[in-house]
Amino acid sequence: MLEYSEIRTGKIIVYEGEPCEVVDNHVARTQMRKPQNQVKLKSLLSGRTWNATFHASEKVEEADIIKRDVKFIYTNRGEYWFCDPKDPSGRFQLPEKIIGESAKFLKPNENVIALVWSDDDEEKIISIKLPVKMEFTVKDAPPSIKGNTANGGGKIVTLENGIKISVPFFVNTGDKIRINTETNEYVERVQ
Repeated sequence: MLEYSEIRTGKIIVYEGEPCEVVDNHVARTQMRKPQNQVKLKSLLSGRTWNATFHASEKVEEADIIKRDVKFIYTNRGEYWFCDPKDPSGRFQLPEKIIGESAKFLKPNENVIALVWSDDDEEKIISIKLPVKMEFTVKDAPPSIKGNTANGGGKIVTLENGIKISVPFFVNTGDKIRINTETNEYVERVQ
């Protein structure tokens, strides 16, 4: 159980019977009132967000979350297929709403982390976490034009997975680049 002041950004708690990630929190202390923790919660099952307030006398249950390695195999018509890296025959499918924004960065045969929620001896995958940095090949890049750096240095390229991102002018078609999956930004060119 977590005290009201231990409910901080990044924690996963059970609120109204479902696992919720604390997106933001602020402990407010006024002169006449007791302190309270104002939090913004995001449901890991439905994706909805809402605000909640926890007072000094309240406690909340921390969600029992297990991190497990899984391997992404392929996608077909909104179904995402995964397997255990040690046992490729143990395949399972996850719906698109669980994958969320991570779907655009999934690569076949790439390992990701599945967040598994244990609720009364029943395990349920509630989210997929990608590595922070991943490598992609540039599929299409416009040519660099001499003198373009006056307005800043960047051009829009298309990656192997169809995503368009801004990169420096020296990146060309066929280059391997590393991108940050949390910010969708270019990090570096891989040699």
